[in-house]
Amino acid sequence: MTSDSIWAPLFQRLKTTTGAADQDLQALAALPIALRNYRENQTVLRDGEQPSECCLIADGFCVRSKTIADGRRQILSIHIPGDLPNLQNLHYGTVDHDLVALSDCMLGFVGHKALKDLIRERPGVADMFWRDTLVDAAISREWIVNVGQRSTYNRLAHLIVELRERLRLVGRVIDNTFAIPLTQEQFGEAMGVTSVHTNRILRDLRVDGVLELQRGTVRILNEHKLQELAQFDGRYLHLSPSS
Repeated sequence: MTSDSIWAPLFQRLKTTTGAADQDLQALAALPIALRNYRENQTVLRDGEQPSECCLIADGFCVRSKTIADGRRQILSIHIPGDLPNLQNLHYGTVDHDLVALSDCMLGFVGHKALKDLIRERPGVADMFWRDTLVDAAISREWIVNVGQRSTYNRLAHLIVELRERLRLVGRVIDNTFAIPLTQEQFGEAMGVTSVHTNRILRDLRVDGVLELQRGTVRILNEHKLQELAQFDGRYLHLSPSS
């Protein structure tokens, strides 16, 4: 993987959402970055660790999650190419959740010192990162509403539409078909329901001609029905610099 392709999803997103200056992106691309491959379900960071690096998802998917005493897991967020899932560790030392590879993936790691030096040198980079963490928080708020207040059918439809919009931003949607490599159990962990219930929802959505999920790939069959179920208002994604 070339240096350009490592940074490409992040830069594509930042140009669209923040109007990032080319000079700031070039300065980011010049940072030393260490590439590491992770296998599906491999832990990247554990709750309680104190990392000295931030990671960039160059390819693949990761999730943040918390596991309670009886072994049940809640997926807190899903991260796609171009995301910086532990950027917050620049400002607090200890990880308070697990970061796990959802699929085979390639991550790039940049040391905290190099990032902090760049932020001090280039305020535009600091602004981009600050906005990125704020959008991450906005997505977390919407996930709380999704799990706490929407019906399970609305919940799954909303999650699908959110991921599609985020993947579209980094060029990973083709003809309303895109990869979401979650199992039924993992969908359940993201929505707070059992895998049996998730299976029922996915079956009904397929029978009703809304969407189908096969081998980690989603295909939207009826956009109108999907939007009716999702009741999606994408303002919380802040997809343009003025939003």
